[in-house]
Amino acid sequence: MNNKFEGTGVALVTPFNEDLTVDYTALEKIVDYNIENGTDYLVISGTTGESVTITSDEKEKIIGTIVKVNEGRVPLVLGIGGNNTLKVIEEIKQTDLSGIDAILSVSPYYSKPTQEGIYQHFKAISEACPIDIILYNVPGRTASNMLPETTLRLAKDFKNIVAVKEAGNNVGQYLQLIKNKPEDFMIISGDDDLALGVVLAGGSGVISVIGQAFPKEFSKMIRLGLEGAAKDAYQIHFKLMDVTGYIFSENNPAGIKAVLSGLGLCLPTVRLPLVEATDSLKSKINEYIKNF
Repeated sequence: MNNKFEGTGVALVTPFNEDLTVDYTALEKIVDYNIENGTDYLVISGTTGESVTITSDEKEKIIGTIVKVNEGRVPLVLGIGGNNTLKVIEEIKQTDLSGIDAILSVSPYYSKPTQEGIYQHFKAISEACPIDIILYNVPGRTASNMLPETTLRLAKDFKNIVAVKEAGNNVGQYLQLIKNKPEDFMIISGDDDLALGVVLAGGSGVISVIGQAFPKEFSKMIRLGLEGAAKDAYQIHFKLMDVTGYIFSENNPAGIKAVLSGLGLCLPTVRLPLVEATDSLKSKINEYIKNF
């Protein structure tokens, strides 16, 4: 079992200055804050990191910054995915993966491939990738659902495909994956609101958005879940429930950046086409933080 990715991973934001350049100082602060408060591993350049509006030079510098600050303390996962299979493979080959433990690769979006197309896409990536791969199924963003049978077929056929971050917000699909998965394959929740239930059912943990704002509480909740201590874990789940709803009510990552801004960790700035959280959402979030 690859225990590296058990527990709480967080999908890091990319903090921006007011002029929309990357705020590397804030990034270092967020990385330290998470590691010191119990986050088990970090995910770089995922959806929450606004990967689609980051240049390749910025991406390289972001990776370098995080690898340097981390100093090997926790495993690192890097988002490399897309809907152009050859381009994804090229990026894998051109990226310095030293210091990176796995890539997180999203199921192809926009093109709406068949299940066989999704399988062949990841087969090609698996054969080209020198490190572990976490598949990422997020139908709400890709406009296509990677079905459990496709995920499990990939899990059985390729040794370096070690996990799936499942974010379909579909309890039935999670349970199907957990029930039928190979023993050493990990089902990781990509839905903050369902993460505890998934862990209690036999999932391996979560790649969380809200976790990076409240790493101590969130990672404790997931640890309790992994130990089967449902009652204590749900106490924390209920405490975080409102803010978890808030951060997804407008868009991600504007919501989580508003929370991190309220905690003094970075500005709430995002790049277009995303816009900052509205004032009414910010005031709800700040009220929550004040009472937390």
